[in-house]
Amino acid sequence: MYSRDQVLALMRDRVHHPAAMRELLQVLKVPRDERTSFKRHVKSLVSSGDLIQIRGHRFGLPEKMDLYVGRLQTHQAGYGFVTPERPLDAGGDIYISGPHLNEAMHGDRVVVRIERIKEGGRAEGRIIRILERRNEWIVGRYDRGDAGMGYVVPFDRRVLMDIFVPPGQEGGASPGDMVVVELTRWPTSTRGAIGRVAEVLGDIDAPGVDTEIIIRKYGIPDAHSNEATTEAVRLGGSVSERDLRGRTDFRTLPTVTIDGEHARDFDDAITISRLPNGHFWLGVHIADVSHYVQEGSALDREAYERGTSVYFPERAVHMFPAELATGLCSLNPHVDRLVQSCLMEVDRRGQVVRSEFHDGVINSDERMTYTAVNGILTDQDPGLLKQYAALVPMFEQMRELFLILNDARRRRGSIDFDLHEAELIMDEGGMVEDIIALERNVAHRLIEEFMLLANETVATYLEAQNVPALYRIHEEPDILKVAKFEEFISGFGYSLAAPAGALRPRHFQKLIERIEGKPEQKPIAYLMLRTMQKARYAAENLGHFGLAASSYTHFTSPIRRYPDLVVHRALRAARHGLVSDAVREDMTEELPEVARHTSEMERRADDAERELVQWKKVKFMADKVGDEFEGYVTGVAAFGLFVELIEHFVEGLVHVSTMADDYYRFVESAHLLRGENTHKVYRLGDKIKVQVIRVNMEVRQVDLGLVEILERVREGERGPRRSKAAPKFEKKRRQRPGRRERIQGHKGGEGHKGDGGYKRRKR
Repeated sequence: MYSRDQVLALMRDRVHHPAAMRELLQVLKVPRDERTSFKRHVKSLVSSGDLIQIRGHRFGLPEKMDLYVGRLQTHQAGYGFVTPERPLDAGGDIYISGPHLNEAMHGDRVVVRIERIKEGGRAEGRIIRILERRNEWIVGRYDRGDAGMGYVVPFDRRVLMDIFVPPGQEGGASPGDMVVVELTRWPTSTRGAIGRVAEVLGDIDAPGVDTEIIIRKYGIPDAHSNEATTEAVRLGGSVSERDLRGRTDFRTLPTVTIDGEHARDFDDAITISRLPNGHFWLGVHIADVSHYVQEGSALDREAYERGTSVYFPERAVHMFPAELATGLCSLNPHVDRLVQSCLMEVDRRGQVVRSEFHDGVINSDERMTYTAVNGILTDQDPGLLKQYAALVPMFEQMRELFLILNDARRRRGSIDFDLHEAELIMDEGGMVEDIIALERNVAHRLIEEFMLLANETVATYLEAQNVPALYRIHEEPDILKVAKFEEFISGFGYSLAAPAGALRPRHFQKLIERIEGKPEQKPIAYLMLRTMQKARYAAENLGHFGLAASSYTHFTSPIRRYPDLVVHRALRAARHGLVSDAVREDMTEELPEVARHTSEMERRADDAERELVQWKKVKFMADKVGDEFEGYVTGVAAFGLFVELIEHFVEGLVHVSTMADDYYRFVESAHLLRGENTHKVYRLGDKIKVQVIRVNMEVRQVDLGLVEILERVREGERGPRRSKAAPKFEKKRRQRPGRRERIQGHKGGEGHKGDGGYKRRKR
């Protein structure tokens, strides 16, 4: 029996030209009783883009025809880029000019033919086929033209065409309403797209509408199906006696969960004790979602489709219905809950010398918060010490082990960015009242350290057992990006000091230690982050560069991440000897697509969360036009400076057109703008003073101006005051300008004195 991967391998080995199905069957000598299965696999490979069907119903390998499959990202200016799933030899994306988009829309999965490679290595191409349409539903503003014809202007400016709405298809929408339109006809070379209004969201400024818009823009499923909800309800709200059979009983051990104040789903709990040999016995107990959610069930299908829960400032869109997410699978206090447990014996150097895995049951003693645990360990709060007296020794052991583990991870070279995140403080109407730094205290850090250790321990076990699974991988940085980073830091007198071809995480970590507290810390940290690859899921273990870990996976959050559920299933199958050759073959075939899909869903969630937060930040700044703030330059481009305000963590743009005191040139290698005449330099990471010039709600952007340039330009526009009574002074002043004009400019008082930190990359 041929597998999908075997068909592809045979095509690569034995078929040396695009061939019709009849020829494939003959050349590959496919037995008659396997031809139906073979044809199904070929069709599947065409759908995924691994094979391309060309004229004459012939099937060929895309890499042999300069064809690439990837997602199209369009730009509001009318062009696009395709990120290929099979990387180009020279790396990077493929540029698509407007005329070569060929009716493809933003987000579509397409086949691209490389037309030429420009000087500098940039590939340019043409879209020749659309494999998968991304947007059957588009959110936008409904309006009517002069002739009465309705149309929807897409909210996402990357969707480059309006959607016409025929009479009777407006679904009760009034001009100006935000709506969801269903496409009933895709655009062609001669006709525009047509759709019908499926849902009216209302006024864009009404409370909660912004969240609904973002959910629909990104196509995030919101409400769960009746079938999935019925399955969740049928499971009940408590653990049954039947569920306990064969499980290890951890209910007598002191057990706690530690989460944020507003968390409602608790998927990890901790036990800890000291062994007679002085080692720590750490238990990380994770909600056993896989016990309840069977493969192929409605709950499983919906969870796979979503890939992850999405957390917005006002509410969450959960991967599972609330009956599971905050009920039966949440490790709530004082109730029995099923878990998969990873128990680790950790020595005084932070090494796991022994591990065990169990199907278990716990009964959590307390639902602790990060604030309370920090109050006990750091502040020694008398009230908390008394309230949780029975658990205080446990928390002290946790801190002791945390310090050992953190030191061990630092010694091996794990890269630890620890810059501030922002937290939005919301009012009841969904508006931002304040934006503050989200401090990571010792409680946050110890839980993170324990979760990292459990993830690594599980990954190491699965790999040793040769069980197919999903790994969380983080590849080495691109060598060209590293070279540019090295060139940049050399200007500050630093170097990674890495031998050619032997770059290791510790080289980055040592640099972080050297720059800590220095003025250049910000610019170097910003660029170091951009030099790194993005972590993703893969069926093949390629290691985790950032953590300096040879094996790493996601095991600790199956309530909110589908890959963790996959890992739980693999772990149980490995423990109980259920991985037969047939099961291993099926898993090996299925997991690459699961990895691709869940990585894509994670990116979708990240992008949606980021965009809504940015939108709310822009709204927050609407009444601050004219106010002045200090900020750091977080990005430099030919068109200006991206600046993050220190006080509110809001990012805005200083457009180069506002820098009117000189002609500023972009020096890409040094990440700076330099004035031609003044030689004034604005560099990545610089601390500068800016004024809010405009808040553009249309493009959801805060436009900033550099205070020192605005003042100089205003002085120049006013010019020197002329005095008839003192012609000699006038002449003298023209020869030696500056002081009097500066004083007048200061007194003029046009400005009003007014009142994004780094998001930790997901491990």
